[in-house]
Amino acid sequence: STGEGLGNQFLGHIRDVDAIAHVVRCFGSDEVVHVPGDVDPVRDIETVASELVLADLDTVDKRLDRVRRTARTGDREAAAEADALEWLRAHLDTGEPERCLEVDHETRGRWRHLGLVTAKPVVYVANVAEGELAGNAHSEAVRAHAETEGAEAVAVAAETEAQLAELDAADRGELLSDLGLADTGLDRLVVTAERLLGLIRFYSTRSGEVRAWHVPAGSTAPRAAGKIHTDMERGFIRAEVISFEDYDHYGSEQAVKDAGRLRVEGRDYVVAHGDVIRVRFNV
Repeated sequence: STGEGLGNQFLGHIRDVDAIAHVVRCFGSDEVVHVPGDVDPVRDIETVASELVLADLDTVDKRLDRVRRTARTGDREAAAEADALEWLRAHLDTGEPERCLEVDHETRGRWRHLGLVTAKPVVYVANVAEGELAGNAHSEAVRAHAETEGAEAVAVAAETEAQLAELDAADRGELLSDLGLADTGLDRLVVTAERLLGLIRFYSTRSGEVRAWHVPAGSTAPRAAGKIHTDMERGFIRAEVISFEDYDHYGSEQAVKDAGRLRVEGRDYVVAHGDVIRVRFNV
């Protein structure tokens, strides 16, 4: 990889992430310099995508050199891996990311250990101007591009998000209302990332403090408890659960209890998105 669009140091860092949020400029401004000189988010996406594909080609080539040598000794497993990698290399050589390759689970498993960056799920974040929160021609181009590769796209006004982050809950709600928005761009990005990664969100409460946690969809109550603290999973007894809808409707944990809407669940309970959970445990 040449590092033209990203820099080689960044290419090293990106290998450790589970998903990529690729922010692209979708606004015009004489005050903010853009290196190419004009606004073209799809071009910017393709510049970075090319760097990632080149990085993966380098990874695949190095692995191919090793497995080919092993395959020549008569190792059938190495020969099968070499065949799969040859196929993958031909796909990457067209400039397409690994995630766009339609292939069965077994074949993909032959190179999963390589940690290819173009195999990672992507959400494109179209950074628009404050007055264009509903989208513009640039953000629509980003959305259309995302659809071609099965990726997600979210429009966000970073300048507005910075203002919202400095406000308390009441003022934030008022500004969102004035802008005709139900939630912040950051909230929409989080929800999109959760969907992309197959995660659900649950909440814990302690001394009036509410904290959000993420676990894979389908997780049981003990596994969710372990996300808070390993002792909670090891000594799990039960989970006292309030649905997000009930918490929102009644306004407090005590009000939910008074209404008889708190549930006691055991080890086999599968946590639902938005659950408010208090874990009872003993170690």
